[in-house]
Amino acid sequence: MLRALLLAERGRFTARPSPVVGCVLAHGERVVGEGWHQRAGEAHAEVHALEAAGADAKGATAYVTLEPCGKTGRTPPCADALIRAGVSRVVVACEDAHQHDGGAVERMQAAGITVEHGLMQAAAREANIGFFSRVERGRPFVRIKLATSLDGRTALANGDSRWISSEASRHDVARWRARSGAILTGSGTVRADDPRMTVRLGDDTPFEPPLRVVLDTGLAIPATSNIVDGAAPSLLVHGDHARIPAHFRQQERLGLPAANGRIDLAVLMAALADHGINEVQVEAGATLAGALFDAGLADELLLYQAPTLLGDAARPLLAGIDIHDMRERVDLDLIEVRQIGSDLRLRLRPQVDRV
Repeated sequence: MLRALLLAERGRFTARPSPVVGCVLAHGERVVGEGWHQRAGEAHAEVHALEAAGADAKGATAYVTLEPCGKTGRTPPCADALIRAGVSRVVVACEDAHQHDGGAVERMQAAGITVEHGLMQAAAREANIGFFSRVERGRPFVRIKLATSLDGRTALANGDSRWISSEASRHDVARWRARSGAILTGSGTVRADDPRMTVRLGDDTPFEPPLRVVLDTGLAIPATSNIVDGAAPSLLVHGDHARIPAHFRQQERLGLPAANGRIDLAVLMAALADHGINEVQVEAGATLAGALFDAGLADELLLYQAPTLLGDAARPLLAGIDIHDMRERVDLDLIEVRQIGSDLRLRLRPQVDRV
Protein backbone atom coordinates (compact mmCIF):
# COMPACT_ATOMS: atom_id res chain seq x y z
CA MET A 1 0.00 0.00 0.00
CA LEU A 2 2.91 2.35 0.68
CA ARG A 3 4.08 1.75 -2.88
CA ALA A 4 0.56 2.51 -4.14
CA LEU A 5 0.58 5.81 -2.23
CA LEU A 6 3.94 6.73 -3.75
CA LEU A 7 2.58 5.93 -7.21
CA ALA A 8 -0.47 8.11 -6.57
CA GLU A 9 1.81 11.12 -6.05
CA ARG A 10 2.93 10.88 -9.68
CA GLY A 11 -0.45 12.30 -10.65
CA ARG A 12 -0.26 15.15 -8.14
CA PHE A 13 0.14 17.93 -10.70
CA THR A 14 -2.00 16.47 -13.50
CA ALA A 15 -4.97 14.47 -12.16
CA ARG A 16 -7.11 17.25 -10.71
CA PRO A 17 -9.98 17.69 -10.21
CA SER A 18 -9.92 13.90 -9.87
CA PRO A 19 -8.22 12.43 -6.80
CA VAL A 20 -4.70 11.03 -6.96
CA VAL A 21 -4.85 7.23 -6.85
CA GLY A 22 -2.28 4.46 -7.00
CA CYS A 23 -2.70 0.72 -7.46
CA VAL A 24 -0.35 -2.24 -7.02
CA LEU A 25 -1.17 -5.82 -8.05
CA ALA A 26 0.77 -8.53 -6.27
CA HIS A 27 0.96 -12.25 -5.64
CA GLY A 28 2.32 -12.26 -2.11
CA GLU A 29 5.56 -10.24 -2.26
CA ARG A 30 5.79 -10.43 -6.07
CA VAL A 31 4.48 -7.31 -7.75
CA VAL A 32 2.95 -8.01 -11.16
CA GLY A 33 1.45 -4.64 -12.07
CA GLU A 34 1.45 -0.98 -11.05
CA GLY A 35 -0.48 2.09 -12.10
CA TRP A 36 -1.64 5.54 -11.11
CA HIS A 37 -4.29 7.97 -12.24
CA GLN A 38 -2.51 10.32 -14.59
CA ARG A 39 -5.12 12.76 -15.92
CA ALA A 40 -8.79 13.45 -15.35
CA GLY A 41 -10.92 11.68 -17.94
CA GLU A 42 -8.26 9.08 -18.70
CA ALA A 43 -7.79 5.52 -17.42
CA HIS A 44 -7.78 5.08 -13.66
CA ALA A 45 -4.96 3.58 -11.60
CA GLU A 46 -6.52 0.11 -11.50
CA VAL A 47 -6.77 -0.08 -15.30
CA HIS A 48 -3.12 0.87 -15.77
CA ALA A 49 -2.07 -1.74 -13.19
CA LEU A 50 -4.22 -4.44 -14.83
CA GLU A 51 -2.76 -3.65 -18.26
CA ALA A 52 0.76 -3.92 -16.83
CA ALA A 53 -0.03 -7.25 -15.14
CA GLY A 54 -1.79 -8.90 -18.08
CA ALA A 55 -2.66 -12.53 -17.33
CA ASP A 56 -0.79 -12.32 -14.02
CA ALA A 57 -3.67 -10.25 -12.62
CA LYS A 58 -5.69 -13.45 -12.16
CA GLY A 59 -5.65 -14.43 -8.48
CA ALA A 60 -3.68 -11.34 -7.46
CA THR A 61 -4.35 -8.90 -4.63
CA ALA A 62 -5.00 -5.31 -5.66
CA TYR A 63 -3.82 -2.63 -3.25
CA VAL A 64 -5.70 0.57 -4.09
CA THR A 65 -5.40 3.90 -2.28
CA LEU A 66 -9.03 4.88 -2.95
CA GLU A 67 -12.21 2.85 -3.31
CA PRO A 68 -12.59 1.65 -6.91
CA CYS A 69 -15.31 3.38 -8.88
CA GLY A 70 -18.53 1.54 -9.64
CA LYS A 71 -20.20 4.10 -11.87
CA THR A 72 -19.63 4.91 -15.52
CA GLY A 73 -18.31 8.42 -15.94
CA ARG A 74 -15.74 9.44 -18.51
CA THR A 75 -14.27 5.95 -18.06
CA PRO A 76 -15.90 2.54 -17.37
CA PRO A 77 -16.14 1.30 -13.75
CA CYS A 78 -12.86 0.01 -12.30
CA ALA A 79 -14.75 -2.51 -10.19
CA ASP A 80 -15.87 -4.31 -13.34
CA ALA A 81 -12.31 -4.32 -14.72
CA LEU A 82 -11.04 -5.94 -11.51
CA ILE A 83 -13.79 -8.56 -11.70
CA ARG A 84 -13.05 -9.39 -15.35
CA ALA A 85 -9.33 -9.71 -14.61
CA GLY A 86 -10.04 -12.30 -11.91
CA VAL A 87 -8.30 -10.65 -8.97
CA SER A 88 -9.00 -12.50 -5.75
CA ARG A 89 -8.66 -9.72 -3.18
CA VAL A 90 -8.92 -5.92 -3.13
CA VAL A 91 -7.38 -3.97 -0.25
CA VAL A 92 -8.66 -0.37 -0.14
CA ALA A 93 -6.91 2.28 1.90
CA CYS A 94 -9.68 4.85 1.94
CA GLU A 95 -13.39 4.76 1.21
CA ASP A 96 -15.00 7.26 -1.16
CA ALA A 97 -18.52 7.94 0.09
CA HIS A 98 -19.75 9.59 -3.09
CA GLN A 99 -18.95 6.36 -4.97
CA HIS A 100 -21.05 4.16 -2.69
CA ASP A 101 -24.19 4.34 -4.79
CA GLY A 102 -22.19 2.82 -7.66
CA GLY A 103 -22.18 -0.47 -5.79
CA ALA A 104 -18.53 -1.27 -6.56
CA VAL A 105 -17.84 -3.12 -3.31
CA GLU A 106 -21.04 -5.11 -3.50
CA ARG A 107 -20.39 -6.18 -7.10
CA MET A 108 -16.83 -7.24 -6.31
CA GLN A 109 -17.96 -9.22 -3.28
CA ALA A 110 -20.74 -10.88 -5.29
CA ALA A 111 -18.08 -11.96 -7.80
CA GLY A 112 -16.17 -13.69 -5.01
CA ILE A 113 -13.53 -11.00 -4.43
CA THR A 114 -12.50 -10.39 -0.81
CA VAL A 115 -12.67 -6.64 -0.12
CA GLU A 116 -10.86 -5.09 2.85
CA HIS A 117 -10.72 -1.47 3.96
CA GLY A 118 -8.58 0.77 6.15
CA LEU A 119 -4.92 -0.09 5.46
CA MET A 120 -2.99 3.23 5.72
CA GLN A 121 -6.30 5.07 5.66
CA ALA A 122 -5.03 8.29 7.27
CA ALA A 123 -2.20 8.64 4.75
CA ALA A 124 -4.56 7.96 1.86
CA ARG A 125 -7.02 10.53 3.10
CA GLU A 126 -4.26 13.10 3.55
CA ALA A 127 -3.13 12.46 -0.03
CA ASN A 128 -6.55 13.63 -1.24
CA ILE A 129 -7.34 16.17 1.45
CA GLY A 130 -8.51 18.72 -1.12
CA PHE A 131 -10.70 16.26 -3.01
CA PHE A 132 -12.40 15.16 0.20
CA SER A 133 -12.85 18.78 1.25
CA ARG A 134 -14.65 19.56 -2.01
CA VAL A 135 -16.94 16.51 -2.12
CA GLU A 136 -17.71 16.38 1.61
CA ARG A 137 -17.72 20.06 2.68
CA GLY A 138 -18.58 21.72 -0.60
CA ARG A 139 -15.48 23.91 -0.56
CA PRO A 140 -11.77 23.53 -1.35
CA PHE A 141 -8.99 22.97 1.14
CA VAL A 142 -7.52 26.44 1.72
CA ARG A 143 -3.77 26.76 2.17
CA ILE A 144 -2.39 30.23 2.96
CA LYS A 145 1.19 30.80 1.88
CA LEU A 146 3.11 33.55 3.68
CA ALA A 147 6.74 34.59 3.91
CA THR A 148 7.74 36.18 7.19
CA SER A 149 10.70 37.57 9.03
CA LEU A 150 11.72 36.28 12.45
CA ASP A 151 9.72 39.11 14.02
CA GLY A 152 6.56 38.06 12.18
CA ARG A 153 6.51 40.71 9.46
CA THR A 154 5.50 40.13 5.85
CA ALA A 155 6.41 43.45 4.21
CA LEU A 156 7.83 46.85 4.98
CA ALA A 157 5.44 49.67 5.83
CA ASN A 158 5.58 50.81 2.18
CA GLY A 159 4.49 47.33 1.02
CA ASP A 160 7.88 46.18 -0.25
CA SER A 161 8.25 42.42 0.30
CA ARG A 162 10.75 41.35 -2.40
CA TRP A 163 12.31 39.20 -1.31
CA ILE A 164 11.84 38.09 2.28
CA SER A 165 12.25 34.40 1.50
CA SER A 166 15.16 32.72 -0.28
CA GLU A 167 15.32 31.63 -3.90
CA ALA A 168 15.06 28.01 -2.72
CA SER A 169 11.81 28.83 -0.92
CA ARG A 170 10.37 30.53 -3.99
CA HIS A 171 11.14 27.41 -6.02
CA ASP A 172 9.45 25.31 -3.35
CA VAL A 173 6.38 27.55 -3.54
CA ALA A 174 6.13 26.76 -7.25
CA ARG A 175 5.57 23.08 -6.48
CA TRP A 176 2.83 23.93 -4.00
CA ARG A 177 1.26 26.11 -6.68
CA ALA A 178 1.45 23.24 -9.17
CA ARG A 179 -0.60 20.95 -6.92
CA SER A 180 -3.29 23.59 -6.35
CA GLY A 181 -6.39 23.97 -8.47
CA ALA A 182 -6.38 27.72 -7.91
CA ILE A 183 -4.11 30.47 -6.64
CA LEU A 184 -6.04 33.23 -4.89
CA THR A 185 -4.87 36.78 -4.34
CA GLY A 186 -6.40 40.17 -3.67
CA SER A 187 -6.47 43.33 -5.73
CA GLY A 188 -4.14 45.08 -3.27
CA THR A 189 -1.40 42.52 -3.91
CA VAL A 190 -1.90 42.85 -7.66
CA ARG A 191 -1.59 46.63 -7.53
CA ALA A 192 1.41 46.57 -5.18
CA ASP A 193 3.46 43.70 -6.62
CA ASP A 194 1.94 42.90 -10.05
CA PRO A 195 2.63 39.16 -9.59
CA ARG A 196 2.32 36.63 -12.40
CA MET A 197 1.38 33.71 -10.12
CA THR A 198 2.32 31.18 -12.75
CA VAL A 199 4.05 27.86 -12.14
CA ARG A 200 7.73 27.77 -13.04
CA LEU A 201 9.16 24.43 -11.94
CA GLY A 202 12.45 24.69 -13.80
CA ASP A 203 12.28 21.10 -15.12
CA ASP A 204 10.12 18.98 -17.43
CA THR A 205 7.67 17.84 -14.73
CA PRO A 206 4.19 17.81 -16.32
CA PHE A 207 1.50 19.95 -14.69
CA GLU A 208 -1.84 21.55 -15.38
CA PRO A 209 -1.70 25.34 -14.84
CA PRO A 210 -3.77 26.34 -11.80
CA LEU A 211 -6.49 28.95 -12.14
CA ARG A 212 -5.33 32.42 -11.05
CA VAL A 213 -8.13 34.03 -9.04
CA VAL A 214 -8.15 37.73 -8.21
CA LEU A 215 -10.55 39.04 -5.57
CA ASP A 216 -11.33 42.55 -6.85
CA THR A 217 -14.72 43.81 -5.63
CA GLY A 218 -14.80 46.87 -7.87
CA LEU A 219 -12.66 45.58 -10.78
CA ALA A 220 -10.07 48.25 -10.13
CA ILE A 221 -6.82 46.45 -11.03
CA PRO A 222 -5.01 47.80 -14.10
CA ALA A 223 -5.77 46.23 -17.46
CA THR A 224 -2.02 45.66 -17.90
CA SER A 225 -1.71 43.49 -14.76
CA ASN A 226 0.42 40.39 -15.25
CA ILE A 227 -2.22 38.17 -13.69
CA VAL A 228 -4.53 38.68 -16.68
CA ASP A 229 -1.77 38.31 -19.28
CA GLY A 230 -3.13 35.07 -20.75
CA ALA A 231 -0.10 33.04 -19.66
CA ALA A 232 -2.42 30.89 -17.50
CA PRO A 233 -6.18 30.80 -16.94
CA SER A 234 -7.46 33.65 -14.79
CA LEU A 235 -10.72 34.51 -13.05
CA LEU A 236 -11.70 37.96 -11.80
CA VAL A 237 -14.07 37.76 -8.84
CA HIS A 238 -16.00 40.99 -8.31
CA GLY A 239 -19.09 42.33 -6.59
CA ASP A 240 -22.31 41.47 -8.37
CA HIS A 241 -23.13 45.17 -8.86
CA ALA A 242 -19.67 46.23 -10.03
CA ARG A 243 -19.32 48.22 -13.23
CA ILE A 244 -17.47 46.10 -15.79
CA PRO A 245 -14.72 48.10 -17.52
CA ALA A 246 -14.56 47.57 -21.28
CA HIS A 247 -11.07 46.05 -21.04
CA PHE A 248 -12.33 43.24 -18.78
CA ARG A 249 -15.52 42.33 -20.64
CA GLN A 250 -13.83 39.45 -22.47
CA GLN A 251 -12.06 38.25 -19.32
CA GLU A 252 -13.50 35.29 -17.40
CA ARG A 253 -15.33 36.84 -14.47
CA LEU A 254 -17.51 35.83 -11.55
CA GLY A 255 -19.84 38.26 -9.81
CA LEU A 256 -20.69 37.45 -6.20
CA PRO A 257 -22.65 39.23 -3.46
CA ALA A 258 -20.62 41.90 -1.67
CA ALA A 259 -21.35 43.75 1.55
CA ASN A 260 -19.40 46.79 2.78
CA GLY A 261 -17.07 46.43 -0.17
CA ARG A 262 -16.15 42.82 0.59
CA ILE A 263 -16.99 39.56 -1.13
CA ASP A 264 -18.50 36.84 1.06
CA LEU A 265 -15.52 34.47 1.31
CA ALA A 266 -17.65 31.40 2.11
CA VAL A 267 -19.69 32.00 -1.05
CA LEU A 268 -16.46 32.39 -3.00
CA MET A 269 -15.14 29.06 -1.76
CA ALA A 270 -18.40 27.30 -2.65
CA ALA A 271 -18.18 28.82 -6.14
CA LEU A 272 -14.60 27.57 -6.55
CA ALA A 273 -15.73 24.09 -5.51
CA ASP A 274 -18.35 24.28 -8.27
CA HIS A 275 -15.44 25.01 -10.63
CA GLY A 276 -13.88 21.68 -9.57
CA ILE A 277 -11.20 23.26 -7.38
CA ASN A 278 -9.87 20.88 -4.70
CA GLU A 279 -7.10 23.03 -3.22
CA VAL A 280 -6.71 26.80 -3.11
CA GLN A 281 -3.33 28.35 -2.42
CA VAL A 282 -3.72 31.89 -1.08
CA GLU A 283 -0.88 34.26 -1.89
CA ALA A 284 -2.09 37.59 -0.59
CA GLY A 285 -1.48 40.24 2.00
CA ALA A 286 -2.30 40.28 5.70
CA THR A 287 -5.86 41.56 5.17
CA LEU A 288 -7.18 38.71 3.01
CA ALA A 289 -5.16 36.11 4.92
CA GLY A 290 -6.56 37.38 8.21
CA ALA A 291 -10.10 37.51 6.86
CA LEU A 292 -9.90 33.85 5.82
CA PHE A 293 -8.70 32.87 9.30
CA ASP A 294 -11.40 34.99 10.90
CA ALA A 295 -14.08 33.35 8.73
CA GLY A 296 -12.90 29.84 9.69
CA LEU A 297 -11.88 29.13 6.09
CA ALA A 298 -8.13 28.71 6.60
CA ASP A 299 -7.20 25.03 6.68
CA GLU A 300 -3.42 25.29 6.55
CA LEU A 301 -0.70 27.90 6.88
CA LEU A 302 2.34 27.38 4.66
CA LEU A 303 4.85 29.65 6.33
CA TYR A 304 8.36 30.43 5.12
CA GLN A 305 10.32 32.06 7.93
CA ALA A 306 13.49 33.86 6.90
CA PRO A 307 16.40 34.61 9.28
CA THR A 308 15.89 38.36 9.05
CA LEU A 309 14.27 41.21 10.99
CA LEU A 310 12.01 43.89 9.51
CA GLY A 311 11.13 45.96 12.59
CA ASP A 312 8.02 47.30 14.31
CA ALA A 313 6.81 49.47 11.43
CA ALA A 314 6.61 46.55 8.99
CA ARG A 315 3.33 44.83 8.17
CA PRO A 316 2.04 41.95 10.32
CA LEU A 317 1.52 38.32 9.36
CA LEU A 318 -2.28 38.50 9.63
CA ALA A 319 -4.62 41.46 9.99
CA GLY A 320 -8.14 41.82 11.32
CA ILE A 321 -8.03 39.06 13.94
CA ASP A 322 -9.36 40.88 16.97
CA ILE A 323 -8.26 39.04 20.12
CA HIS A 324 -8.52 40.56 23.61
CA ASP A 325 -8.41 37.43 25.75
CA MET A 326 -6.02 34.48 25.71
CA ARG A 327 -9.04 32.19 25.56
CA GLU A 328 -9.79 33.62 22.11
CA ARG A 329 -6.38 32.82 20.67
CA VAL A 330 -6.07 30.68 17.54
CA ASP A 331 -3.99 27.62 18.37
CA LEU A 332 -2.27 25.77 15.53
CA ASP A 333 -0.83 22.29 15.19
CA LEU A 334 2.64 22.10 13.67
CA ILE A 335 2.29 19.47 10.94
CA GLU A 336 5.75 19.73 9.44
CA VAL A 337 8.93 21.77 9.66
CA ARG A 338 11.75 21.69 7.09
CA GLN A 339 14.71 23.82 6.19
CA ILE A 340 14.43 25.17 2.64
CA GLY A 341 17.57 27.04 1.66
CA SER A 342 18.23 29.53 4.44
CA ASP A 343 14.58 29.54 5.54
CA LEU A 344 12.36 27.34 7.67
CA ARG A 345 9.17 26.06 6.09
CA LEU A 346 6.40 25.42 8.60
CA ARG A 347 3.05 23.82 7.87
CA LEU A 348 0.44 24.54 10.52
CA ARG A 349 -3.25 23.80 10.84
CA PRO A 350 -5.89 25.24 13.19
CA GLN A 351 -6.72 22.87 16.00
CA VAL A 352 -10.13 22.04 14.56
CA ASP A 353 -11.12 18.85 12.69
CA ARG A 354 -12.10 20.56 9.45
CA VAL A 355 -11.86 17.69 6.99
